[in-house]
Amino acid sequence: MKMFLISDNIDTCTGMRLAGVEGVVVHERDELKDALEKAIANKEIGILLLTEKFGREFPQIVDDVKLNHKTPLIIEIPDRHGTGRKPDFITGYVNEAIGLKL
Repeated sequence: MKMFLISDNIDTCTGMRLAGVEGVVVHERDELKDALEKAIANKEIGILLLTEKFGREFPQIVDDVKLNHKTPLIIEIPDRHGTGRKPDFITGYVNEAIGLKL
């Protein structure tokens, strides 16, 4: 299985390409939908990397793919500017998932 990147900037795409991961750069909602459809249709892609910006700007599109498709596994990654998440993101995620405050 292969990894594939859908990024919002060329620098992240270039860095991943140097690591052997192919990808595309998109900026608009329709471009993202088209890139996701092509990635889902390609059965060789097992892991789909998305920059975090897409999860923030188009959560309904990303969530729809996550909920309605078993493959590929979608992972949101920070871009070259770093993460947009709060420093305690993982603790908050665990608290929400198990219902206990850590």
